[in-house]
Amino acid sequence: MLKPQSLTARVLLVSTIWAVAALVVIGVVISTLYRQGSERGFQDLLRAQLYNVINSVVVNDKSVLAGSPQLGDLRFSQPQTGWYWIVEPIGEFDTPTLMSTSLGNGKLPIPSVDEVPFDIRYERFYTTTDSFGNSVEVAETEVVLDIQGHTARFRVAGNRDVLESDINDFNRNLYLALSIFGFGGLGMNALAILFGLRPLDQARRSLEKIRAGESERLDGDFPREIQPLASEVNALIESNRRIIERARMQVGNLAHSLKTPIAVLINEARVLEAPHGDLVRNQADAMQMQVQSYLNRARIAAQRESVLARTEVEPALERLVRVMRRLHPDKNFEFSVSAPGLMLAMEQQDVEETIGNLLDNAARYAGAQVHIIAQPAPENVHGSDPGRRHWVTIDVEDDGPGLEPEQIAIAIKRGKRLDESKPGTGLGLSIVKEIAGEYHGKLGLSRAEIGGLRAQLILPGVS
Repeated sequence: MLKPQSLTARVLLVSTIWAVAALVVIGVVISTLYRQGSERGFQDLLRAQLYNVINSVVVNDKSVLAGSPQLGDLRFSQPQTGWYWIVEPIGEFDTPTLMSTSLGNGKLPIPSVDEVPFDIRYERFYTTTDSFGNSVEVAETEVVLDIQGHTARFRVAGNRDVLESDINDFNRNLYLALSIFGFGGLGMNALAILFGLRPLDQARRSLEKIRAGESERLDGDFPREIQPLASEVNALIESNRRIIERARMQVGNLAHSLKTPIAVLINEARVLEAPHGDLVRNQADAMQMQVQSYLNRARIAAQRESVLARTEVEPALERLVRVMRRLHPDKNFEFSVSAPGLMLAMEQQDVEETIGNLLDNAARYAGAQVHIIAQPAPENVHGSDPGRRHWVTIDVEDDGPGLEPEQIAIAIKRGKRLDESKPGTGLGLSIVKEIAGEYHGKLGLSRAEIGGLRAQLILPGVS
């Protein structure tokens, strides 16, 4: 079952469903109660008219039914109205039937007593259809008229269309009133919910500012229900900051403590005779690079999940290209950033180290051109995306000789160099791959459109 991901939408949906269901139930209950009351009132009216007829009819001295009921309703005298009264002799009482002029030559089908029996008041009510197509409600009873035992059955019929019309009018007015009240209530309910959840929206915007690097705390005047959460988030951010600073300090101390012994080894290796001096110097250089690499990995592991690690791409590329143009004045460096304000969720020194290594490598092997292109990555560019939704691709291309597919696998191995004539330790691409991997990113090598090697970095971006 799909569930709304928005808390506001969820509360609005539940409250709307409840309000609509409550209004429907209220409407049905009120309509049912009104119908029951109207039907009882209609039957009471027919009962009153029935006893008016009973009081108006007698048996004269010729043992004949006589009387002319005046019920005060013109519908009993107008033809085919559905309002009738009938006095019918029963048993051995031989006399013509009396009836209202409204019935004329029409007939009123009567169900048997077995179908609709008399109640304890010796009355029965039933619905039938007259010969003119009117649905009528009939009130009926039997009365002994004199001491001789002359008995007659009295009936008064009323047109149910009047009752149904009254009920329908009431229902229309009821549902109209409930609809107006319901829409007004839903609107006020939505406003109340939106107003009540505004602090959560404010907290969300504050978190977005922290994620974008615009703020370091969850700031805002929150209600007491949300203030503890804001305080805990701020405490978590502060604790995270202290952990990062402590890790950086320890990494710096370790680097400082190792730098001097390694430097001594390198200096001592210079006075040793070849080939032993060269061997020691090369191993010390490699050790220095490896120590720096592992120190970088430890530092990145300490801060890669921090929401405060943010670097804007364009200024970082400008600084790197400026340095590369001074180091390689014979090469033409061009860079482009497709989206203004493009941000990486990485520390600045890690961004500069990864891209700087790729630029330096491209400059050493390029003929004359080095291109850098930064842009938001297309969807699903990261095949094993570990929960991130925003990625950035940075392509570094050169017009050099490039690499064959079988050479690419060798190039990114630690310490492997395909061209021994060029200076370096063979750790550049390996370091780039490790740093990118620590941020859950990727490094890929392929043929560039301008003829040489294309190194593509897929790095985490900021939404």
